[in-house]
Amino acid sequence: MCKVTKGKVNPLIGSAGVSAVPMAARVSQVEGQKADPSNFLLMHAMGPNVAGVIGTAVAAGVLLTIFGK
Repeated sequence: MCKVTKGKVNPLIGSAGVSAVPMAARVSQVEGQKADPSNFLLMHAMGPNVAGVIGTAVAAGVLLTIFGK
């Protein structure tokens, strides 16, 4: 996404998209502050983090619908 938008999307936000709530968002926050101490990415990272959880739940529901008996 960062390459497509020519650098307008922070890659740390994308790394928070895994469904390990809230640890992945915290890791993005810590790494962002290492690069620039004035960064505050936690709430921006929580959006993709929660979306990852919702996506996982939807995928599980689809798989249970198809294969569950």
